[in-house]
Amino acid sequence: MTAPSARDQAGHGDPAAAQPRLAVRDLRTDLLKPASFDLAAGESIAIQGPSGSGKTLLLRALADLDPNEGEVYLAGRNRMTMPGPAWRRQVGYLPAEPGWWAETVGAHFANWPAALAVARQLEFPGDAKDWPIARLSTGERLRLALVRALMVGPKVLLLDEPTAALDPAAVQAVEALIAAQRRLGLAVLWVTHDAAQARRVADRRLVVNDRQLHEEIGACPAISR
Repeated sequence: MTAPSARDQAGHGDPAAAQPRLAVRDLRTDLLKPASFDLAAGESIAIQGPSGSGKTLLLRALADLDPNEGEVYLAGRNRMTMPGPAWRRQVGYLPAEPGWWAETVGAHFANWPAALAVARQLEFPGDAKDWPIARLSTGERLRLALVRALMVGPKVLLLDEPTAALDPAAVQAVEALIAAQRRLGLAVLWVTHDAAQARRVADRRLVVNDRQLHEEIGACPAISR
């Protein structure tokens, strides 16, 4: 008999806590063959694979944004029992190119003081509320979109290359922020082409290749974009 894992021990005596935060069963998209895996509360899994292999489609399928088949459960609850918007509030998706619908930063946040407490961890000042979206750099938009995603209070966060356009200092700040959120229980799926980053931020690595998703054992290979 194998010894219980730390995650199993954490949930001992509490059936709800013992369930995976996200359970994926035979999920299929146009590009991916059936895939199954679990993601625990506080866990981070890196998703890697060649460009065009279906990594983004996997995240969008989990967020129920694109057609897919199979079953996905959030803490034991089948997503089919939840309206799409309610599901996406709990299983948040941060795309590689986030959208913006208002002219200023602050207009995207219902509670700017609360958002600012998080934004300061990514080196934003208090007056960022009044910054025009049109004048933000790509890196600033990515970091503020991460703050926006966290403000919804998701239980799972799906990240698609959230640091691809950031300088090393900003990358470090984003990784530290996500690590802090994980300590509070946030579960993360993180698409990254950077093998070194995958080793830093992830407990496990899943690789998409030849339309299949499999767990990578040992050193994470360098993946070309």
